[in-house]
Amino acid sequence: MLEEFPVPEPGTGEVLVDVRAAAVNFPDVLLVADAYQVSMPLPFVPGSEFAGHVAAVGEGVSDFVPGDGVFGAVAAGAFAEQVVAPAGQLVRIPEGVGIAEAAAFGVTYRTAYHALRSVAGVRAGDWVVVLGAAGGVGLAAVDLALQLGARVVAAASGPEKLAVCRERGATHVIDYTTEDLRRRIRELTSGGAHVVIDPVGGHWSEQALRGMRWGGVLVTLGFASGAIPAIPLNLVLLKGVTVKGLELRTFGEHAPEQEQRDLAELMALLAAGSVRPRIGARFALADSAAALRFVADRKALGKVVIDMGP
Repeated sequence: MLEEFPVPEPGTGEVLVDVRAAAVNFPDVLLVADAYQVSMPLPFVPGSEFAGHVAAVGEGVSDFVPGDGVFGAVAAGAFAEQVVAPAGQLVRIPEGVGIAEAAAFGVTYRTAYHALRSVAGVRAGDWVVVLGAAGGVGLAAVDLALQLGARVVAAASGPEKLAVCRERGATHVIDYTTEDLRRRIRELTSGGAHVVIDPVGGHWSEQALRGMRWGGVLVTLGFASGAIPAIPLNLVLLKGVTVKGLELRTFGEHAPEQEQRDLAELMALLAAGSVRPRIGARFALADSAAALRFVADRKALGKVVIDMGP
C-alpha cells in the first residue's frame, strides 16, 4: 500500500532527487526484517539505490543543478518518488546509460569491484570462483572479474541461472545443488581457485574454501543463504588461505584511497560501455513489497528494479 508523505526539503549540502527508478538489494530485505547489521528507526521508507533527476539543491551545493541526471544510494528512502541525499553520494549518469541501468549499477558493482580489486587483489589469469553468480552482486563479480582478465567459474543453482552466467561470459559454470562444489572447482581450475567471492554463505563457503589452492583469498560479502558459516581454522592453516570480509557501508572509512581509485576505474568502465547491469525483473512502485519478496526468495537473475512511473 502506498502512502503520501510531505515533499522532503534538502538541507545544507543535500540534493532533492526526483526518483525515476530504484533497485532492490538484499540488505533492503534485511533492513525490513530488522536483521541487518544496523537497525532503522520505525517508520521508514525502504530502498537504498536510485536514479533520477535533480529537483532542487540545498545551501552549499555547487556540483549539481536542477535537471541533472544522477544516481546514488542512501541508507533508506529510495522507494519513493523523491528522496534527499548528500551531494557527495551522488554521481552524474554518463551519456548512453539508461535510468534503470544507473539505478541498478552502484551498490552491486561497487561491492564486487572493491572485493575483486582492493580486497582480493585479482590479477590477470587468476581463477575466480563466484558463488551466487546469477544474483546482483554475483553477476557484477562475473562481469568485473572478466574485465580484470580473470578466468571465472560461476556457481549458482539451476540451469536458468547457469545459462545467464554463460551469457555474461563465465569460463565455466557449476550447479552447486547437484554437483560437488569442492571437487568441481579443483577439476575446472587445474588445482584450485585463486579467489572466491562469496555473497551466499551457508555450507557452500566451506566447500568453496576446500576447492581453493594454497595461498588463495576468500572474500565474504554476506549471507544470502540465511546461514552464517563456521569455517574450520585448520583448513585456513593447512591451505595457507586468507579469509577477508567486505562491507560496502564502511569500506570507504577504512580504505579511502582504494575506494576513490576503484570508483574512478569503475565509472570509466561504465562510461565506456564495458559493463552494464543485467536487469532481470521490474516492478511498479505499488508492488515494492513483491519486489522485496522476489529478492528474498533468491529469484533474481541480475538486478531487480522498481519503476516510479511517468
